[in-house]
Amino acid sequence: MVDSKTASLIKYLQNFLSSERIEKIDRNIKNRTRYITILLENIYQSQNASAVLRSAECLGIQDIHVVENENSFEVNSEISMGAAKWLTIHRYNSQPHNTITAIRKLKDDGYQVIATMPHENECMIDDIKLSKPIAFMFGTELTGLSNETIAEADGFVKIPMYGFTESFNISVSAALVMQSIVTRLRKTDVQWQLTDSEQQELMLEWYRKSLKTPDMIIDRFMSQSI
Repeated sequence: MVDSKTASLIKYLQNFLSSERIEKIDRNIKNRTRYITILLENIYQSQNASAVLRSAECLGIQDIHVVENENSFEVNSEISMGAAKWLTIHRYNSQPHNTITAIRKLKDDGYQVIATMPHENECMIDDIKLSKPIAFMFGTELTGLSNETIAEADGFVKIPMYGFTESFNISVSAALVMQSIVTRLRKTDVQWQLTDSEQQELMLEWYRKSLKTPDMIIDRFMSQSI
């Protein structure tokens, strides 16, 4: 449900934004989805994880889940090209092992969690069913996903390859998976877009990030609304 006070605040903030920025936010928010999300487990090369963020943002995927066990993640701005600013990044780093916490949260939120790796029960990316929201899980560059992640997976997916090399770089793998699923999803009748309330919440967040002094402007609005 759309909140009337938030709607009024959004309308007020439009006075401080260019028409081009308003139009761009409106267009992009209609193309955003949470039906697909990405979980990155313990990535130690920041450029790879940052490249995943950039691809996700370009394809309209809003949420990225980052598990930081041994390795912490810092966005590489030269690689991400500002993508992190427009994404919702969920970090799991409060415990020695955060993987299960992240996966179970995703499952509680209604996602099927799919490990991207060769497996005896694997299917090809084009055969993944889209009847339920999907969280694709990617592991470290050298060893892949942890055993506990594999044990919790609802399914396994493989990207077809036709050369001698055994695997894609993680950022390339993620981009191929996201592009394939987003393209297919947009051709279905699945309601992949954000709800009205989610769009409203995200629009307010993006408006704030587009202003130099958002807190001062919002405080002024709040004082006028009392």
